[in-house]
This record gives sequence, C-alpha cells and structure tokens, in this order.
Amino acid sequence: MKIKGNLQLKYKNSKTAKTVYESLEVDNIGFLESKLKNNTIEYELDNDSLETFLSTADDLIASEIVVEKILETTKKE
Repeated sequence: MKIKGNLQLKYKNSKTAKTVYESLEVDNIGFLESKLKNNTIEYELDNDSLETFLSTADDLIASEIVVEKILETTKKE
C-alpha cells in the first residue's frame, strides 16, 4: 500500500523559511521531496507503509523543532 501526504510549514518571513529549508534539506535527500516558496516549505511524503510514513513525518517535525529552537536561541544572544 502506498501512503502519500503533503506537509506545509509556514514562517514569518522568507529568510527564516530558507534557513530551515537549507538546514533540513541535507537529511531529506532521497526520503521526500521539498520545495521552498517564499515563506513556506512544502514537503511531499510518499512511503510504502503507514509505519514508514509516520516515522518520516515524525523525524521531519522533530528536526524542524530542533532548528526552530536553535534559531530562537541564537536570536537571543
């Protein structure tokens, strides 16, 4: 069974979106398709099982949270 889904992450500005996109793109190559459009990152997930789909989505979201926390921390310094 194929499981497909789209995830959009919208940011306050295009600079933040680009930083997050570039930070995550290295890990995403070969696993999912992504596009940067202004202040939004669009991900297309396509997996062979629900377990793999959920694992991919979970990894993506967890990695995005780490990048956000790093950006917040570096803005305060």
